[in-house]
Amino acid sequence: MKYGFQNDMLTLQVDQLMPLKAVTPNMRASDKYKQILASIKQVGIIEPPVINHTATKGRYLLLDGHLRIEALKEIGETEVLCLVSTDDESFTYNKHINRLSTIQEHRMIMRAMDRGVPEDKIAQALNIQVGSIVRKRTLLDGICPEAVDLLKDKLVAGGVFPLLKKMNALRQVEVAELMNDAGVYSISYVKAALLSTPREQLTDPSKPKKLKGLSDEQITRMESEMAKCEREYRLVEESYGEDVLSLTLAKGYLGALLANAPVVRYMAQHHAAILRQFQNITEMTTLNIKT
Repeated sequence: MKYGFQNDMLTLQVDQLMPLKAVTPNMRASDKYKQILASIKQVGIIEPPVINHTATKGRYLLLDGHLRIEALKEIGETEVLCLVSTDDESFTYNKHINRLSTIQEHRMIMRAMDRGVPEDKIAQALNIQVGSIVRKRTLLDGICPEAVDLLKDKLVAGGVFPLLKKMNALRQVEVAELMNDAGVYSISYVKAALLSTPREQLTDPSKPKKLKGLSDEQITRMESEMAKCEREYRLVEESYGEDVLSLTLAKGYLGALLANAPVVRYMAQHHAAILRQFQNITEMTTLNIKT
């Protein structure tokens, strides 16, 4: 197994780093940059920047951490400890970086609090209001462990979790699986799933589901439509693998068939329209199946 980083880290001068991209004034004015700057001022660099393993005239290519380096420059720091990547594909490095998920952020905050770091200090480090820390701290209260495990490394919108808390554990798992299958983790998606949730699967079945701008009758119709869509999605999902395999085999067979010159001549003379369709199928680079 090849390691992604060298065992030893390097302490370098900030001016030894050659960035892959420029940090623009708009980027320096962004909330993300302000959060990074505040965090470094409070607790220093938590996630070291990443550099290429090969130096050019004593300088290293900066693969990841441009905003962190810019923040260090702003506060007057001249040295930084860096991770050294073993990957030669330096220009595609950022495509392989996993950003901090919502649940991972929650766990980091909980670990910090367990170590005695007060909420206001964490808020200062993250450049957010203390109220946001409280919401992040209680993020998973009422969420079943199975749903947490399904979403632990996903970039889920924070507003999704209060909606999940309105569902019982079984329904939370179902909706988490639906989000993973669709690759969608938005609030609107989970709102739609909540509307399609039977009352017996709600945390409080006696409490009516309400959505701004919709009457009870419209919500009932939406429940029915969403439940129907969900059933149809599950049916398609069950047969998807088998259908893809069948289409792949068919494409391979047609490719072999059209490699036979006599067959192609015969079809061109007697079944030109079918031949064109066969050729289109064999030229497909993706199955482009929509579910």
